[in-house]
Amino acid sequence: MPSRWRHAERHRTDRIGWLRAAVLGANDGIVSTASLVLGVAAASADHSSILLTGVAGLVAGAMSMAAGEYVSVHSQADTEGADLAREQAELDADPAAEHRELSAIYAGRGLDAELSRQVATQLMAHDALGAHARDELGISDTLSARPVQAALASAASFAAGAALPLAVTALVPGPGLIGWVAATSLLFLALLGALAARAGGARMGLGAWRVGFWGALAMAITAGVGALFGAVV
Repeated sequence: MPSRWRHAERHRTDRIGWLRAAVLGANDGIVSTASLVLGVAAASADHSSILLTGVAGLVAGAMSMAAGEYVSVHSQADTEGADLAREQAELDADPAAEHRELSAIYAGRGLDAELSRQVATQLMAHDALGAHARDELGISDTLSARPVQAALASAASFAAGAALPLAVTALVPGPGLIGWVAATSLLFLALLGALAARAGGARMGLGAWRVGFWGALAMAITAGVGALFGAVV
């Protein structure tokens, strides 16, 4: 079909890989760095120690997020690769059986038997492995694992998220530090949740509330622990 007759639609599923990693990284950056700052501040540390703790948390967290995301997503990519290799071997060994298998999949989705066989025949003639990957294994180009992309998105977004409470820490020394970091971090988290929901096509208010609530809980617990262990007994 000529390209001028194709109906161009914008979907959001192609954003799943980088959006998940970016939201997770930014959320973790804000929450962990703000929690570190609040915990150390609640333990009555001096301002330079608080700031140094925040910087160390940013660097360590970004590297940890990148490494963890790369390893976990690469494991998914390895599994996908192994499944594709196995499927290719099965296609080479017994293409007729694979044709029947694909026909049965289409029949199970509502096509009659004859049409199922025709569809399987044409798709296998065009790209047998691609047809089985998509319709039997559920592997597609849109949703396939991309370890490097996920690692870079996580590291960059963590650093960007962590920089927000760290900047507030640098600008607001003194007794008001805890209140400022807590309030601005909650605002950052709510904005992150709203933006992530918008990018994914969900309700912005619900996204803001969800991210803000769990972030507030994490920061409150960390500040409480810092105050408990930092208190003079």
